[in-house]
Amino acid sequence: MALIDAVSKGVVGVLGRAPKAAQSALGGRHVNADGDVLEPEVAAALRLLALMPDSDFSDLPLETARRQIDAEADLFGGKQLPMSLTQDVSIPTPEGSITGRLYVGPNGPSNRLLLYFHGGGWVLGSLESHDSPCRFLATHAGVNVLAVDYRLAPEHPFPAAPNDALAAFEYAVAMAPEWGHDPTMIGVAGDSAGGNLSAVLAIDLRDAPVRPAMQVLFFPVTDLSAKTASYSEFSEGYFLTEKQMDWYSAHYCGDTDPADPRISPLLAKDLTGLAPAYVVVSGFDPLRDEGEAYAKRLAEAGVQVALRRHGNMIHAFVNSTGVGRASREAMLEACGAIRMGLGVGL
Repeated sequence: MALIDAVSKGVVGVLGRAPKAAQSALGGRHVNADGDVLEPEVAAALRLLALMPDSDFSDLPLETARRQIDAEADLFGGKQLPMSLTQDVSIPTPEGSITGRLYVGPNGPSNRLLLYFHGGGWVLGSLESHDSPCRFLATHAGVNVLAVDYRLAPEHPFPAAPNDALAAFEYAVAMAPEWGHDPTMIGVAGDSAGGNLSAVLAIDLRDAPVRPAMQVLFFPVTDLSAKTASYSEFSEGYFLTEKQMDWYSAHYCGDTDPADPRISPLLAKDLTGLAPAYVVVSGFDPLRDEGEAYAKRLAEAGVQVALRRHGNMIHAFVNSTGVGRASREAMLEACGAIRMGLGVGL
């Protein structure tokens, strides 16, 4: 680790443990239009990120941006949680193979499996950028986790990512006898773009012989064809920006209309018969409103759904459990929902 990285990690760790008064003094007080108050530790972290050079990845060359996202995840992910097994696997797809990573928690194999699709706007992100949340879920939700390194745009624009997600689910079903999980109790989860892929996958598999038992959507992208009020309110200054979402969309959609329901599942005509959903949104996030709109549409379609707004949080808090009390609490709550939804321990 470079000296500057070590120093930054140390500063972030100290910041996360500082008294709220000190965090508030650094980050200031932020209140959104709904009256939600930003968590002081989050406000302080935003201030720190703003002071870092080249903080906007959409201004960087693509490979540099990808390295930056991995580095930021390492900065906030904290100490690596021990696993009883981590194993990279090759997932076959109709167009070749992609890599996955199997996590088995510290208490040994589980008979429940959760597929996890990382965030990063379908352009950034990797197995490394989301190693921390996958370890957290395996540890605290009591499930095995299969992280999926789906193909990224612009090298592989839509529909490469949702097609890879479909192949990964089929692989997970096929591996049930070897890995020991129940193929009828596989959950799908992801954050941001990964939440989008999980939502699309649930729709793709609605009439399949084996379908997801649960979908866990952390601040998902659900509509790239329009912008909600939360886009305007949080267009900049709260980690994910409107400019970055435009950059993601241009790379991912390519020549495809963003109103395609496999890009924007909020626009799907029929959402009936889908797997039960746990939808998580943050109070200070451009994607907040569309996540809540998707949860509402699921409920209107008769899908069992729980919507959880963490009003004090920003986008991408799944990556901050190592340094933030509020992030850890939010993720522990999600782990409880996963345990209930998948019947962990049964």
